[in-house]
Amino acid sequence: MARFSIPMMGFLLLCIILLAPTEAAYLKYKDPKQPLNVRIRDLMKRMTLEEKIGQMVQIERSVATPDAMNKYFIGSVLSGGGSVPAPKASAEAWVNLVNGIQKGSLSTRLGIPMIYGIDAVHGNNNVYNATIFPHNVGLGATRDPKLVKKIGEATALEVRATGIPYVFAPCIAVCRDPRWGRCYESYSEDHKIVQAMTELIPGLQGDMPPSAQKGAPFVSTAKGKVAACAKHYVGDGGTSKGINENNTVIDLNGLLSIHMPAYLDSILKGVATVMVSYSSWNGKKMHANQELVTGFLKSKLRFRGFVISDWEGIDRITSPPKANYSYSVQAGVIAGIDMIMVPYNFTEFIDDLTYQVKNNIIPMSRIDDAVKRILRVKFVMGLFEEPLADLSLVNELGKKEHRELAREAVRKSLVLLKNGKSADKPPLPLPKKAGKILVAGSHADNLGNQCGGWTITWQGLGGNDLTVGTTILNAVKSAVDPTTQVVYNENPDANFVKSNKFDYAVVVVGEPPYAETFGDSLNLTISEPGPSTIANVCGAVKCVVVVISGRPVVIQPYLAKVDALVAAWLPGTEGQGVTDVLFGDYGFTGKLAHTWFKTVDQLPMNVGDQHYDPLFPFGFGLTTKPTKSY
Repeated sequence: MARFSIPMMGFLLLCIILLAPTEAAYLKYKDPKQPLNVRIRDLMKRMTLEEKIGQMVQIERSVATPDAMNKYFIGSVLSGGGSVPAPKASAEAWVNLVNGIQKGSLSTRLGIPMIYGIDAVHGNNNVYNATIFPHNVGLGATRDPKLVKKIGEATALEVRATGIPYVFAPCIAVCRDPRWGRCYESYSEDHKIVQAMTELIPGLQGDMPPSAQKGAPFVSTAKGKVAACAKHYVGDGGTSKGINENNTVIDLNGLLSIHMPAYLDSILKGVATVMVSYSSWNGKKMHANQELVTGFLKSKLRFRGFVISDWEGIDRITSPPKANYSYSVQAGVIAGIDMIMVPYNFTEFIDDLTYQVKNNIIPMSRIDDAVKRILRVKFVMGLFEEPLADLSLVNELGKKEHRELAREAVRKSLVLLKNGKSADKPPLPLPKKAGKILVAGSHADNLGNQCGGWTITWQGLGGNDLTVGTTILNAVKSAVDPTTQVVYNENPDANFVKSNKFDYAVVVVGEPPYAETFGDSLNLTISEPGPSTIANVCGAVKCVVVVISGRPVVIQPYLAKVDALVAAWLPGTEGQGVTDVLFGDYGFTGKLAHTWFKTVDQLPMNVGDQHYDPLFPFGFGLTTKPTKSY
């Protein structure tokens, strides 16, 4: 009997040993059947301070090695403007890049996936061959929220095609002064239009179900949706003289009635994240404004997603930036920022924040609030279930249906400001059949100028080698009758124009590409040789001037010389949308969403102002009928 019991005991011990790991391996936070709050609590109680602080850190792709992700438990990675795996990288190359970084995160003790973010502000605009939609300034002129929602859906698919689940869009700034270099990122000077265009959010994230809790982040786990980011909180479009990152001087009532409404709409639509503005409100930096970030956004509006800083945003709490870094860390985190974009010097931030928590300068409760919010978004998105991207969506990038949608958006965004010197003989729509026509101007055959900033690189690029698309010149050639001779001369002199006996001319001029502070302008002029091209061409032949710009620009001096004037904003890659309307396949329907001033001396000037004396008022836009119906 004794001889039998020893092996039996050994057998039982073996069973216990074999079963023990299985029991320990059940982790509630990894079980999608568990309620969201149970998963968050379970994971939180397992995390060390180092793991929690790591979740609050977002670093740039170029420094996000698998080792860094593993060692520092990094919560998020981003591509800055123009930060790509390789020039003209394929969707597959992007997926491989993101998955390589993600594997570093999954190799950590708790396996918390990182979230990868990118600036997809008018399509997946960093990526070669992506569909580049019109910038927001043009979309505001469409007055078409349903169209904007479809653009959100298409953009989400093209972003997911590259393995990325998070976008820093939409910008819901209310641009009150076109001198601001980011005005093209704003749908309108009128908050009601900006509010309507928050339909981009359900396009990107999916429709929030009626049962969903108000204020909670919602991202559909259906394939092809991404987390969105409402930015830049709050008042970025109202800075003095339109200077980027400057001070917005306005009382609380003005801030709440003009700049805040679209945030409420965004939160009600389940926006996952909110990005804080570099700008100040009445002298207080938004990145350090606890009253507005924690007190208003989180407490009053009950936003339950996470708040993210802008690029090195906490550094800029002091002037000059980073003058007192430990103070900046304290001020930003205490203000209520949950995820800190510290692209490169992330170890310094981690060390500083760790020290401040361990020495009770920043309470642990603030860290826990931040991490819960970040984890909530990650769980809601389904990142724990599907942390790695596959290649099933790679063919969504730049696909024909998305380009057709962008072309529709271009058509609807164009605003006709002048059509003939008298109402009797409007030059638009132009006849497709003509003997010989001239296409001129610095922007006629320049895809980069047509797309503007935030295209392939941060500041944008001139020329036609940046990505795949159709210039306005090539669109004209496709649109006209095969018998019509199209002559292109970028900047012809008057003699050339007079001696060639053109039936009419299309002149395409405007601003060069720019982004953010580099676009701040006190004069708002069309860049040379634009004005001389207008003078040389329009002085000699019937001409239509198409202005490519990120905002209203000085046009009054040329108005009398031109026969027709079109504001085309920054239309993106689909130049055929311009010719669809110029040649009458579709009518002009766009209406100004930004006031068009006479001179810069009038600025800032917005609809509703007491002394409102614009060249073209808010809401202005002539219409035409299509020459043939579909």
